[in-house]
Amino acid sequence: MLKANLDVSEMFVEREAQRSTMHSRHLNEQLVRVLKTIGYDVGFQKGQGQYLYDRDGARYLDLLSGFGVFAIGRNHPTLRGALKSVLDSDMPNLVQLDVSTLAGILAERLLEYVPYLDKVFFANSGAETVEAAIKFARGATGRPGIVYCGHSYHGLTYGALSLTEDSNFRAGFEPLLPGCTAVPFNDLAALEQALSSREIAAFIVEPIQGKGVNMPSDEFLPGAAALCKKYGTIFIADEIQTGMGRTGRFLAVEHWNVEPDMVLLSKALSGGHVPVGALLTRKSIFDKIFNRMDRAVVHGSTFAKNDLAMAAGIATLEVIKAEKLVEAAAKRGAELRLALTRMVPGYELLKEVRGKGLMIGVEFGPPKSLRLKASWNVLESANKGLFCQLITVPLFKDHKILTQVAGHGLHTIKLLPPLTITEEDCAWIERAFDDVIAQSHKVPGAIWSLGKTLVDNAIRKSA
Repeated sequence: MLKANLDVSEMFVEREAQRSTMHSRHLNEQLVRVLKTIGYDVGFQKGQGQYLYDRDGARYLDLLSGFGVFAIGRNHPTLRGALKSVLDSDMPNLVQLDVSTLAGILAERLLEYVPYLDKVFFANSGAETVEAAIKFARGATGRPGIVYCGHSYHGLTYGALSLTEDSNFRAGFEPLLPGCTAVPFNDLAALEQALSSREIAAFIVEPIQGKGVNMPSDEFLPGAAALCKKYGTIFIADEIQTGMGRTGRFLAVEHWNVEPDMVLLSKALSGGHVPVGALLTRKSIFDKIFNRMDRAVVHGSTFAKNDLAMAAGIATLEVIKAEKLVEAAAKRGAELRLALTRMVPGYELLKEVRGKGLMIGVEFGPPKSLRLKASWNVLESANKGLFCQLITVPLFKDHKILTQVAGHGLHTIKLLPPLTITEEDCAWIERAFDDVIAQSHKVPGAIWSLGKTLVDNAIRKSA
């Protein structure tokens, strides 16, 4: 007979040493090879707030936050308490021929932050929320077309991938969804040309693009909203990464005083524990999809309104409000951007620091001095964007900071920490970047020896 208390944490400890072997055998062997190549296979054992701890007990500052899901930090006690209360309550979860009380509460609280919208549809992930948005836009307008921006990222499911321009993700899976057209980010003339056909159901845009942390001009989002209104196109703000306080406002579009017809949320809404996505929209759009009783379930998702996901969302909103994390993101983000920006004049490889709140891009670029230029060109000829690994790997190994490159072939490192980081954490980041960037300007040096290793690996992969 199965024990009443199955101790999964004990199972984790017993099998931890076999994690790479199990993944190589049963899951993604290539990911294991990547982690070992760049020295990231340290065996994380614990997460608390903005920190991770490896098998030796060393503490790391997490500037990746699970691609943005841990806005309130890992294992927040309020979130854990909320989930435990659901598990201990014997709630009638997912009856399906019933309506969920917790879903009603979460929808009500989300709409308090976005009062110009009226209805919420829940899904299981960001990509699934994008899929719902495509269906809703087409169903509400009767039009086939969807316009998205170059350099965008909206997810990897079939419809969402059709709105994601990166060829590294699209290759091998085309042809994708018909009727999807890309226009350059920040190009209102190109957008108007696309919308003027009056065949476009929706324009979907990340207010700040995640791949590259590309910023809109002050005119772009308000102008896009006006064009959508002019041509009867639904304006969708994909706030899956930028929302929930990440940029120092609850929604990033608030920086530009824009009110979209749809807002997409996910990632941070989960609290990092139970996946959830939310599509917020106008009643006029929603009612065209669910317009009769026989169409009450014309779109849905089996697990979307499960009690654990709804409780995670409710608890996350409570933490964000109680701990004033939106305001904290604005303050800490401004301080960190200023500190990093002050380094730009001193380093020829460092080009720009940009972003809002705690969504920050640190961009590098070709140097002018001959010795550095020669080393840069060797890296770029082997693999475009490889230089950033010369920054992220030493940040991890030497300074215990986990971060990521902002996309394939890019020279930008993205900082996406929990909104709970402290003044001391920001000083840690500043010291680490200053040291690693300084080392990258020394040729020959340890960092460029790493570069040679990465170049050799890139050449072997392409052979």
